[in-house]
Amino acid sequence: MIDYQQLIKDCLKGKASAQQQLYDLYAEQMLGICYRYTKSFADAEDVLQEGFVKVFKYLHQYRSDGELGAWIRRIMVNTAINYLKQSSKYQYDLSFTDITLHPVSEENPQVYMQTKELANLVRQLPTGYQTVFNMHAVEGYTHVEIGEILGINEGTSRSQYMRARNLLINWIEKHSVESKLGQYAGK
Repeated sequence: MIDYQQLIKDCLKGKASAQQQLYDLYAEQMLGICYRYTKSFADAEDVLQEGFVKVFKYLHQYRSDGELGAWIRRIMVNTAINYLKQSSKYQYDLSFTDITLHPVSEENPQVYMQTKELANLVRQLPTGYQTVFNMHAVEGYTHVEIGEILGINEGTSRSQYMRARNLLINWIEKHSVESKLGQYAGK
């Protein structure tokens, strides 16, 4: 069993072995979070490294009133968002426009997909949609919080989320039809 309080104290003292242990405990999980926001594994690794630099820089601010992993996760999400804002290759994709939406179906398609397939669909969303979708649906941010973090209004956050959701529903329904056709073709 890991004594997280002692691990944090050792990290704050600058002990490299403790810092390595903290990194090893959370790196894989946090890389997945970083990858959800970026379009390449290399970008996700850059975000991860930048995020852990911040973790070690601000570890003295961790108050032990919540789970350490949740605190690190928040840093990774914020680092990923800042990376998207600052990276020239994501600048155009991270634009938020307010255009009229088509109505979104409230029906949930009954499709059996593997988690990896669904994650790949989310990664195919335009960067702005993907970012808002991840922040709201996965990380649990409210649209007000998303608006504050991304510098957009709450309504834009809501519309980006609904557009992302609508695209995903359409893609999942298409996947369902293609799967059924494949099953019938094989018989």
